[in-house]
Amino acid sequence: MPKGYVILTEAIRDPAGMDAYSRAATASMIEADATVLAADAESEVLEGRWHGDRTVVLEFESVEAARQWYESAAYARAKPLRQAAAETNAVLVAGFEMPPRRA
Repeated sequence: MPKGYVILTEAIRDPAGMDAYSRAATASMIEADATVLAADAESEVLEGRWHGDRTVVLEFESVEAARQWYESAAYARAKPLRQAAAETNAVLVAGFEMPPRRA
């Protein structure tokens, strides 16, 4: 079963509000056993246009685990803090497992 990833791009309008969101969201991520793979305020755009000041990549054991976190009561308490402090794009994607190499 492939891992699940939540990718957020955030155009931050209120840094103090985002700090409050981060504290609230961290508890929900710990509860969901999420791993923060990246949190970068200086992403390098290689092609096209990118949204926001910060990009965050979260890893979960599965797509369903990622969805359950996003829809959880714990994260529901944090989400309005982010929505008030930043314009965000968020996507849920399934990981890709490379097929075994042939010898």
